[in-house]
Amino acid sequence: MIESNIKAKLSFSDGTPDIELPIYKGTQGPDVIDIRKLYGQTGKFTYDPGFLSTASCSSKITFIDGDKGELLYRGYPIEELATKCDFLEVCQLLIGGELPNAKKKADFEDLVTNHTMVHEQMQFFLRGFRRDAHPMAMSKCSSSCVAFDAMPTQWPY
Repeated sequence: MIESNIKAKLSFSDGTPDIELPIYKGTQGPDVIDIRKLYGQTGKFTYDPGFLSTASCSSKITFIDGDKGELLYRGYPIEELATKCDFLEVCQLLIGGELPNAKKKADFEDLVTNHTMVHEQMQFFLRGFRRDAHPMAMSKCSSSCVAFDAMPTQWPY
């Protein structure tokens, strides 16, 4: 979002003083009104069931327009990424901000491949689960533990 000089003026029929709220230009999609100070200045909240008119965050990665059925990652339509890119290319796009060229792709694949070994100590962790433990819960807990050892010390992204 880009800050603009445009303001929205909100007036109330119940005697609450008028307030001005800043408007930001969206990098894509419509402009947005910043209502963060609304409650502090008026004691009033907004009501938007289902968040149909509410942006919950500012993102440099994702753009969503549900009415148009549009989902973009770093400016690329999800359909294009799903059909023309592999998993690691999309990972590099999300992490690094752009799709890789052939050399960067090969370097990233080598980096990921060289850090996929699971530490031998994980077997002791896995043995701690009950025999009837749900596989999804086991997977979730195991992947959290793997994260302690999985990150390279010199992550280039």
